[in-house]
Amino acid sequence: MNFLQSVVTLVEGVGGFYIGIGLILLGMGFSSIAEGLVCAAALKGMSRNPEATSKLRSSMILGVSLCETVAIYGLVLAILLIFVKNPGSF
Repeated sequence: MNFLQSVVTLVEGVGGFYIGIGLILLGMGFSSIAEGLVCAAALKGMSRNPEATSKLRSSMILGVSLCETVAIYGLVLAILLIFVKNPGSF
């Protein structure tokens, strides 16, 4: 059995299930990194131009909410995969 066949066998079994959950969690992690970058950029802009604080704050809240949406969808999908697709294992 070569390497490709062993990978296909792993993915066809339960391994593909856990690989999918891992990819979802990876996306959630990148979402939190993006939220931190949005907040850092907004705080840097507020410190350079204090008069634009209200506009920057509203833009920051919009950007963080869009980044958080990815994490929430990922969480819902991970919960569905764990408890609906494979309910007998828990």
